[in-house]
Amino acid sequence: QVQLVESGGGLVQAGGSLRLSCAASVGTFGTYTMAWFRQAPGKEREFVSAVTWSGGTFYTVSVKGRFTISRDNAKNTMSLQMNSLKPEDTAVYYCAADPRTSNYYYAPAYEYWGQGSQVTVSS
Repeated sequence: QVQLVESGGGLVQAGGSLRLSCAASVGTFGTYTMAWFRQAPGKEREFVSAVTWSGGTFYTVSVKGRFTISRDNAKNTMSLQMNSLKPEDTAVYYCAADPRTSNYYYAPAYEYWGQGSQVTVSS
């Protein structure tokens, strides 16, 4: 059973930065595709960013150039550095993992999920 634990959310003013981290309890972390999704109140969960086992990265258009995803396979962790935050980035951010998917943008393709971390950006 894979467990994912997010940390690093919080409240920040527009233009500020936050760093989210996801710690995974899995022995073969280096073979997993890892991703971040977010869900704002009253909206569907949406793709934010993903990093493949080989280090390939993907971003949704609205965060490209502001967010940076990374992974440390030696520590079984993944991070999302979020800069120039906007009020529309406010959401619960979820860490996701899957050992097989290449459908990076599709939430149902991920088997494992964290509990979520609230990010609130004030204007």
